[in-house]
Amino acid sequence: MTSLDLETARTVIAGARAHASSAGLKPLTVVVLDAGGHVVAVEREDGSSMKRFEIAFGKAYGALSLGMGSRSIMGRAEQQPYFIAAVTSAVGGTLVPVPGGVLVRDDGGDLIGAVGITGDTSDNDEAAAVAGITGAGLTPQVD
Repeated sequence: MTSLDLETARTVIAGARAHASSAGLKPLTVVVLDAGGHVVAVEREDGSSMKRFEIAFGKAYGALSLGMGSRSIMGRAEQQPYFIAAVTSAVGGTLVPVPGGVLVRDDGGDLIGAVGITGDTSDNDEAAAVAGITGAGLTPQVD
């Protein structure tokens, strides 16, 4: 697999939503991007607040842009705020430096995309992304 396809993206979303439901999370918005940063699939649960697509997209797109999960980007933002501000500008404002953006790797370790989730706490968003990715037989990268 060289990139995430639609069927796999739907599997990731279903797994993330199942995790969220079983954990009692607030309504989520889930965005799945391929390795080139293109939207493959997105779902916004009933009751999810406005602008959640942009936030979830920013988590996933930022992860792809910097090659690290958005939890690690948050760490960089705390240590190097000017760098993260510059990168945010360089990527057109589409970087959200909090957990919930997780890179996706195939069984060979190749980067094939990213998942961004928002709606609950950032830690819970990230846990749902990891559950969805793992449930699809892929490897999540949060760091």
